[in-house]
Amino acid sequence: MTEDQKEITEQRTKPIFRDLTADDPEPEATEIESLCVNCGRNGITRLLLTKIPYYKDVVVMSFDCEECGYQNNEIQNSGKIAEKGIRITLQVKSPKDLNRQVVKSDYTSVKIPALDFEIPSRSQKGEITTVEGIIQRAIAGLEQDQPERRKKYPSAAAQIDQFLEQLQKFKSIEEPFTMIFEDISGECHIENPIAPLKDEGCFITHFKRTTEQDHTLGIYSESSEDTLLKPIKEGEYTLEEIEGEVLSFRTNCPECNCPCETNMKMTNIPHFKEVVIMATVCESCGHRTNEVKSGGGIEPTGVKIEVKVTGKEDFSRDLLKSETCHMQVPELELEIGPATLGGRFTTVEGILMAVKEQLSSSIGFTGDSSDPDTVQRMEDFISQLNEVLEGKRKVTLILDDPAGNSYIQSLSDEGLDDGLKITKYERSFDQNEELGLNDMKVDNY
Repeated sequence: MTEDQKEITEQRTKPIFRDLTADDPEPEATEIESLCVNCGRNGITRLLLTKIPYYKDVVVMSFDCEECGYQNNEIQNSGKIAEKGIRITLQVKSPKDLNRQVVKSDYTSVKIPALDFEIPSRSQKGEITTVEGIIQRAIAGLEQDQPERRKKYPSAAAQIDQFLEQLQKFKSIEEPFTMIFEDISGECHIENPIAPLKDEGCFITHFKRTTEQDHTLGIYSESSEDTLLKPIKEGEYTLEEIEGEVLSFRTNCPECNCPCETNMKMTNIPHFKEVVIMATVCESCGHRTNEVKSGGGIEPTGVKIEVKVTGKEDFSRDLLKSETCHMQVPELELEIGPATLGGRFTTVEGILMAVKEQLSSSIGFTGDSSDPDTVQRMEDFISQLNEVLEGKRKVTLILDDPAGNSYIQSLSDEGLDDGLKITKYERSFDQNEELGLNDMKVDNY
């Protein structure tokens, strides 16, 4: 094989979206000639395909015009749109909160309820910034036309001056305030400065988009009778045949975005229910992933499962964590949301190993620009997790699933297991809202 062929082969096996690391000081950027909106001449736009830790693949775009000096940069999502919108309520109480990194898309609106102030979506482009950066940009935008406004509309200019004074107070943290980020595409993200610990100042909820919001994102549902899913004809398939068959379909690798195959199989977990197991293996980058989804519907009640992890037997318990399940380890002050690990069918040891691997492999806490306190806190946490995996420390693993589709194996066939506690509970209105049950219509179904 020639050197050129080797280089081509290496390029094909590299992920399309790669991490920004010190080992790759000059990441590949694409340059294209494009029109400058300021002077009408041609400038250069540079495109960089990269990953944001704990977020997703993005395209960072930077424009520079050598003729007039105009510059602009923005960020665009390169993956699929999330199934639900996201609403993040942030309590800003200290300078550390002002320094939180914020990833916002073109569809992110920002509100400050105390001032009845809103920055609508599309008024600010998608970008990577900070909470302080968002406030500063709002101040700069309001101050821009103030000299002319004071001459023509003095009363309106005086009101805006009072408003700007209040924004400056918020920027200086003279008093705490609340910011609400709402994104119908589900692509907004705010840094947790004390990760992996729970962020007490940030509250995240997901909501179901309206039809109008779907249309804003370019999502349209098929409504013709020919495209609706039809039930399986009687006698065409049996349940045993479906459970015994492995189905394959083409997808893109979640790591490098190259085409690959996902295998899907329905199986039955004893003493529980049917689930769908999906496994993806990418031949380009070697990435492997598995995901589990419930084969049935949402249960009438939520379920909270607590298991005491004290030895080898507890590590070997089978565990099903659904895509709606929250996971906690109180002794480590660890709380993981549903989207972090997704749905998994593994063991107690396997789920703890998955947490460790995800934290260890992440580039979010490595590199020269990382906060030393954050790096040290992460190293201490991984050290504590290693003690748990080595059996030197006893912990309690809690699965809290509002949909009731999670499960941990009992070590006793008679149901008497002192280390396992299962509690069923009625869901709250907010939990039903997140699962989409409040808007579900079943009359005359």
